[in-house]
Amino acid sequence: MIVGQTGQNVLGLGIGAVATFVAQVLITNALGDEAFGVVTLTTQAAFIAAAATRSGMDVANVRLVAILDGRGEVARARGLVRRSAAIATAVSVPLAAAAFLSAGWLAERFTAVPALAEPAFRAAAVTVPFAALAFVYMGATRGLKIMRYTLYSQWIAQPIGWIVLTVLFWMWAETAGATTLAFGASWALALAIALAGWARERRRFPEGDLVGEGVVEERAGALLRFGALRAPATLFAQLIFWTDLFVLSVLWSDRGAAGASRVGVYGAVLRAGQALFLFLTSVSLTFSPFVADLHHRGERARLDGLYKNVTRWTLAATIPVLLVLGILPEETLRIFGPEFASGASALRILIIGMIVPVMVGTVGFILIMAGRTGWDLVVYLAGFTIDIGVALLLAGPSNLGIRGAAIAQALTLSFSATARLLLVRRFLGIWPFDGAWLRLAVPTALGALTMWLAHVAMPNDRWFLDLLVSAAVGAAVYAGSLLAFGLSPTERAAALRLILRRPTAVAP
Repeated sequence: MIVGQTGQNVLGLGIGAVATFVAQVLITNALGDEAFGVVTLTTQAAFIAAAATRSGMDVANVRLVAILDGRGEVARARGLVRRSAAIATAVSVPLAAAAFLSAGWLAERFTAVPALAEPAFRAAAVTVPFAALAFVYMGATRGLKIMRYTLYSQWIAQPIGWIVLTVLFWMWAETAGATTLAFGASWALALAIALAGWARERRRFPEGDLVGEGVVEERAGALLRFGALRAPATLFAQLIFWTDLFVLSVLWSDRGAAGASRVGVYGAVLRAGQALFLFLTSVSLTFSPFVADLHHRGERARLDGLYKNVTRWTLAATIPVLLVLGILPEETLRIFGPEFASGASALRILIIGMIVPVMVGTVGFILIMAGRTGWDLVVYLAGFTIDIGVALLLAGPSNLGIRGAAIAQALTLSFSATARLLLVRRFLGIWPFDGAWLRLAVPTALGALTMWLAHVAMPNDRWFLDLLVSAAVGAAVYAGSLLAFGLSPTERAAALRLILRRPTAVAP
């Protein structure tokens, strides 16, 4: 079941990643790096605000709906989701209104081009409630171990909708503000799909909201207490991916167009680096309800074995992306435009830190699903402190600039992942590493060597062909050697069935 659901998510994430990438290339080529920096800043500010103002109700729904479903009391989820949606609405709408009224101040404080940025900040404010509620309802259906509504809503409708709506809105005004407004409208579409998915599934529940005894955490007071811890944790969860960008934009805000250009380049670096999280995000979304259910039932040995397998599979699937970003960083960034190739060294620094969370797996979600939200918040606070401190020290114009920001991000992600790994081992007694990990060494080395040799052999003036050919050849050698040397006999048989389109369900 996990394999099938993860496959759906990988497909959706792939579509979403490609669509988001197309949107960014479209924006950079149409508006330039200065406006792209504004769009990146405002859309991510909206996404972060939505993450905070949903007050953890999305993960509360994942955890509690999964537990109620495992207890045979899923009908109680109707009331649970109503309460969680009401909490998210009550928090997100006032904050969005305050941000809308403060758009002028935000534009002056955080950008070098306030006249260009103010409409974009207003559009970002409008986005917040739509995105917050979309995640709440997607969390509810994921708690039922149904991933397709997240696939439809977050990974297909929202990114593709952003592209289509951006093109339409540009007929009115080809500006950063119109682009961010299209982003908000795409989240309204995502909310409609997520809400429709939950409405469809809840009609299948037994009649009555109070079937069974339920769990204490589903009550309104308990949800509010959970949200009090989870809201700041969710805020920091998003901030640690973007704080160094915000610090960079402040430190370079008095450099005019040059400062805006640096922010735009680093925004592209972050976007490219985050491709490493494609499979980790997919597995995290799929794995979370199983963690909640197995932990609640006390099946620790089963959970440990599952954690080991999915973490190693996630790393194995991510390695080709790592090799492309490490060996071909300039070629990857040139897709955004020739001026973005200057971020190659920052991208190499960034991926060193980004691969650590992939190696330790979905440790953050495991802590949350096990109810250790307080410890999760402590790690986020420490990580945020590291990120903002190192970025302030190193990212200024007189220091390392975007390379300093990348160092801050790499250190933050490495620390956060390692800290959560140790907490998961302490509280749950599970660990992702075993001898099977060594099987990945030979395929990785062969794939890297092949990709590098292909890159060296390609002409320097054919950068796009270089990217396509080197990536394809290296990935093909990696995949072939992984199938030959990197998998156990059982895994190899399962992989061959999947390749031959004869997949079998894998029990959690």
